[in-house]
Amino acid sequence: MKYKAPTKQGYFGKFGGKFVPEILIPAIEELEASYLEVKDDPLFKAQFEELLRDYVGRPTKLTFANRLTDHYGKAKIYLKREDLCHTGAHKINNAIGQILLARKMGKTRIIAETGAGQHGVATATACAKFGMDCVVYMGAEDMERQKLNVDRMRLLGTEVRRVESGSKTLKDATNEAIRDWVTNVEDTFYIIGSAIGPHPYPMMVRDFHKVIGEETRTQLRDAENRDPDYLVACVGGGSNAIGFFHPFLDNDNVKMIGIEAAGLGADTDQTAATLTKGTPGVLHGCMSYLLQSEEGQIQLAHSISAGLDYPGIGPEHSYLFDIGRVKYYSVTDSEAMDAVKLLAGLEGIIPALETAHALAYLETLLPLTTQDQIVVLNLSGRGDKDMKTISENLS
Repeated sequence: MKYKAPTKQGYFGKFGGKFVPEILIPAIEELEASYLEVKDDPLFKAQFEELLRDYVGRPTKLTFANRLTDHYGKAKIYLKREDLCHTGAHKINNAIGQILLARKMGKTRIIAETGAGQHGVATATACAKFGMDCVVYMGAEDMERQKLNVDRMRLLGTEVRRVESGSKTLKDATNEAIRDWVTNVEDTFYIIGSAIGPHPYPMMVRDFHKVIGEETRTQLRDAENRDPDYLVACVGGGSNAIGFFHPFLDNDNVKMIGIEAAGLGADTDQTAATLTKGTPGVLHGCMSYLLQSEEGQIQLAHSISAGLDYPGIGPEHSYLFDIGRVKYYSVTDSEAMDAVKLLAGLEGIIPALETAHALAYLETLLPLTTQDQIVVLNLSGRGDKDMKTISENLS
């Protein structure tokens, strides 16, 4: 089945939509109208691109991983270096885009949710840059795992609100952020960090991140005079992957692979492998695949990576899964840790634990490739933030 753009109602096939409390409908409609007005506006685009260049540090490098390539002895491996963005991950692309939109809409207060803390840091950074008040909701467990990012947000002038409910992770932080938005809808702009939520968020987040894929296409054509054979990216909610994949969707020769977190195993109850185990349902404003019971109760997700520890996935990923355009697999905690050690030892790059899941899948993919093929992996973030967890699991 061929890929189709979302409908005006925000549906990718049967996934997406706007499942929000009635009080938020005017805010969602205002957001959608404002975004559609600016998305093709030359002045808005010029300001966004200038900030990406001069503040974020784009374009990020496309690095040929020669020692990793030699290790497998198969396809050439390139790394798209989102870890080199200001703040250490791809999340800053979207934060800058949404801050510019919030300012254009006259909003004075920013809220966000975060799991691994990178979206929180990116949002806090953008708010400091533009002098805006910022509150970030974060699960208590994630605050312990990601203390460095909590300290960074606070240093940047952001209030980090600890969430003690539920699993004390990203799902629960998102719940609290939505409650805040309902209460303060007049002056508050909610910056969602992943390609989830009610329309237009999945589309908007994708659009702010598609610079990743656009740069990759240009850089690889310059280096190799061709498009890649494979794209590989980790997927939680799915922001880095959808931005990376989207510019290549119309090229059937490019195979795309998204890697979820299997946690202790996709066949256990300690997993975040949504597309492997999930069923369609509604969470946080959209229809998508979810980890849920037969009665529709959301199940707790688990991953060594705070950024992949989410019981859902973006609706566009659910659609790409259903039509078979992207293949999705899962990788365990221990396999991700092995990948951290491998990349650090061979290339001198310590990846984020999220990224490590994608790297781990090279063990499965590379034996199936040939030396004349090219694999590009989106290195979505650096591992500084994860060193506490990495250190605890090195043995």
